[in-house]
Formats: sequence, structure tokens, C-alpha cells
Amino acid sequence: MSFSVLSPTRNLDGVSGFFQVVFLLSLFLVLFKAVQFYLRRQWLLKTLQKFPSTPSHWLWGHQLKDKELQQILTWVENFPSACSQWLSGSCARVVLYDPDYVKLILGRSDPKASGIYRFVAPWIGYGLLLLNGKKWFQHRRMLTPAFHYDILKPYVQIMADSVNTMLDKWEKLDGQDHPLEIFHYISSMTLDTIMKCAFSYQGSVQLEGNSRSYIKAVEDLNNLTFFRIRSAFYKNDTIYKMFSDGRLSHHACQIAHEHTDGVIKMRKAQLQNEEELEKVKKKRRLDFLDILLFAKTEDGNNLSDEDLRAEVDTFMFEGHDTTASGISWIFYALATHPEHQQRCREEVQSILGDGTSVTWDHLDQMPYTTMCIKEALRLYPPVPGVSRELNTPVTFPDGRSLPKGVTVAISIYGLHHNPSFWPNPKVFDPSRFAPDSSRHSHAFLPFSGGARNCIGKQFAMNELKVAVALTLLRFELLPDPTRIPVPMFRLVLKSKEGIYLRLKKLR
Repeated sequence: MSFSVLSPTRNLDGVSGFFQVVFLLSLFLVLFKAVQFYLRRQWLLKTLQKFPSTPSHWLWGHQLKDKELQQILTWVENFPSACSQWLSGSCARVVLYDPDYVKLILGRSDPKASGIYRFVAPWIGYGLLLLNGKKWFQHRRMLTPAFHYDILKPYVQIMADSVNTMLDKWEKLDGQDHPLEIFHYISSMTLDTIMKCAFSYQGSVQLEGNSRSYIKAVEDLNNLTFFRIRSAFYKNDTIYKMFSDGRLSHHACQIAHEHTDGVIKMRKAQLQNEEELEKVKKKRRLDFLDILLFAKTEDGNNLSDEDLRAEVDTFMFEGHDTTASGISWIFYALATHPEHQQRCREEVQSILGDGTSVTWDHLDQMPYTTMCIKEALRLYPPVPGVSRELNTPVTFPDGRSLPKGVTVAISIYGLHHNPSFWPNPKVFDPSRFAPDSSRHSHAFLPFSGGARNCIGKQFAMNELKVAVALTLLRFELLPDPTRIPVPMFRLVLKSKEGIYLRLKKLR
């Protein structure tokens, strides 16, 4: 009898060989990435040399953290029209804040910058905000009827009801001696409005309080997505999921999707009722969600569940968070400029008296209030920037050019604070928007511009006017000198420590 015994030495040699192969492959990968990094960086340095900027770190880029808005103002003052911004050692873009530059880019058909917007996709999917090309055009054409004035007219009363619900809450609080953080309340109100107007919701988000987790998830995703875009280490999906930020982002996405899935499911269940279905079919125009549910693609099929959810996620986010940001900053601007606030109040009182109702026809009868709203949107644009990836080379009016593949960021914040087009840009001056004033067509873009401007801009402006008018009838807005809000660059403009105001009841 004989026995065959494997040699321990041979076993160790096999393990050692395996680790040697792994080591060599890892070394090769590191070298490959290093060469790739070097070549990409050298190409960018050469490409962007005509767009100088402030010094940046060779690996970390411009480390701005929460000082990006201040840095943009420095760039606007020191580098005419545009400058380069390094997000990391091999990732850079050209920041534009000249209306002529911006007009040229928005008049083209460049797609959204995939290197930036792909990080938003796990949250809102590929709906109208992120789609490009033919599919974007189809969805835009499909959804445009949802914002016809026949649809928007009855929404004004719904907006008024939601605003008054919020103001009733404020009436019960001691908001003069104990300042309120207003964004929380306004965000709940705008979500209430969008749920009722666009998604046929029958309840009250503000009174039920069952959407707090969704609002918190949106707040978290706003921060987490922004940080991911800025991080050199978070680009890879697998690596990102290994960090706590990645896990928190995944959890927040789940909460957001559960909310929108519930909205879709609820509406589908309502349409199973024959009476409700007939009522919808008799409508001259359908609202946002009903358009999606009844829509047919070119091949005659309904929208896929993925496409349906993406559009609902997109409009749910944009229809409440950006609007809440706009209203909050408008209230702050009026609180810090009481003479303009009082003039708006007097205008609103002359139209509405002491009533709490506002109609579609009233919205065009408050020119000074509208001027103040626009000036606040200039100072505090809800979306501070958008990005495009050049699909063909471009030459700007001053002769500087960029090749295909470069990302350009339109800094709406920088555009609105450009002293070449806005004298004393830090000053709150509503007369800039007087009917007889003139300005460059692309100097004021709170809702972006061109073919891809915000599809819901009229809806948003209506809601801003309703919120301002009804609030000024019931409260005097006063600043809290102990907590001055600091604007903070995110996907949607926020304040570092919230927006606190004192609220003095008027009646």
C-alpha cells in the first residue's frame, strides 16, 4: 500500500504564485490608472489654458467645500466671461457667467454632462431632467400640455389653500419672540401643493405629516449627491457603496422611491373606479400624472414602469424642493428690506383686501411684488448652476474655443452677480425688473433657458406669487439678527444653518 502526500512546499509555492499574479495585476492596474490620469490631466491643462483660474491642487482640484459661491464671485470679478474649475486632478470644467457665452451654449443641443448628472440618476432616474436626444424631445412634447394655462388656472386656488394651511400653523406659534426655521414649513407646503395639483392627491401632506421621511430623504440626497460629484474617490459606484455616504444615499433613494411608487399606485387604483375614469376621460386636458398613465410610446405601448417613475421622481423633486428654496429666500429678502416688503403688502391689499383667496387674474395685477420676487431670484437662484457636455467644438464671441468632450457649467449664480451686466449686484434693487428696464436676454435665468428651460416655470412663478401675497396679508416678516442665513451651493440653493425669521401677526 502506498500513500500520495501533497508537499507543503508545493502548496506554498501555489499560494505564493497566486498572490504574485494578483500583485502584478494590481500593479498593472495602478500604473494604467496613473498613466490615464496623467494623459487626461495634460490634455485638460492644454485645452483649458485660455481659461485661467485661481490655483488648485494637482490631485484635489479647487477645494471649495461650502465656499463655492464666494469663490464664484471672485472668479466673476477676476476672470472675464469664464474660467476653469478643477473638481479633481483629472476632472475639470469651464464655468460660464457671461450672457453671450451662456446664450451660445443654451442655443445648442449639447447633452447634459453625463459625468455629473449620472450621480443624480439613482435618485430621480432618466426623466425629463436627465434625458437627452430623441427620447427627451418625445417626453417634453408629451408633458408640455400639463402646463397649459387651462390646467394651471384651477391650481391657483389649490396653491392658496396649501399656503393658508401653512399660515394657519404659523398663527398658532409664537413666531415673533421665537424665530422659526421657515424652510421646513415651506417645503411641506410646496410638497402638499405639487401632490394635489400634479398627482391628484386627495389628502393634506401638511396635516397628515406622513411625508416627513420623504422630505428628509430629499434633503439628504441633495447633500450626498453634491458631495459625490465633488469627491475624487466617489466616482466609482462599487467604491461609493462601501462608504457610509453611499449606504445612506442608497437608503434615502429607497425612501424617495417608496413615496413616488405609492403616489403612482394610489392614482392607478383610483382610475380602476369607472366613475373616476370617466371623469378623467371627459377632461379637456389631463394633469401631469394622468398624462403619464395614459401616454403611449411610438410603438403603441404605455410608458415603462421605469420611465413612469423617473418622470414622477423628477417632477416631485423639482416641483417642491426648488420652489421651497425660492419662496424661503424671497421671504428672507423681503424681511431684510422692510420698505420693499411694505410696498408689496400695500399692492396686495389693494387687490385682495384682507381676503385669503387669490385667483389667476390677480397674479398679473401685482407688478411690484413680481419685481421683488424676480430680484430675490436673481440674488438667490434656486438652481445655482447647470452643466452641458460639448458634442461638437465651440468658439465663443471673444475667439476662445473648446473642443468636443469638454464639460461647461453655466453658473446661474455667477451670471446673476456679474457686475458687467448687473450694477451693484449684491444690492437688492427690484427696479432692475421694472417694465421699462432693459437687460441682456440671458442675464437672468432662474429657470435656465433655451429648449431645455424649466417646463414648470409658470407653475412655479404662480406659486411664488400666491405664497408671497397671502403671507404678506397675515404677517410682517422680520429677520433674526442672531442667525443670518448663509447661501450654500447644492443641487438646490440652501442655507448653511437654515433660514430663521421672526413673524409678526398683522391680524
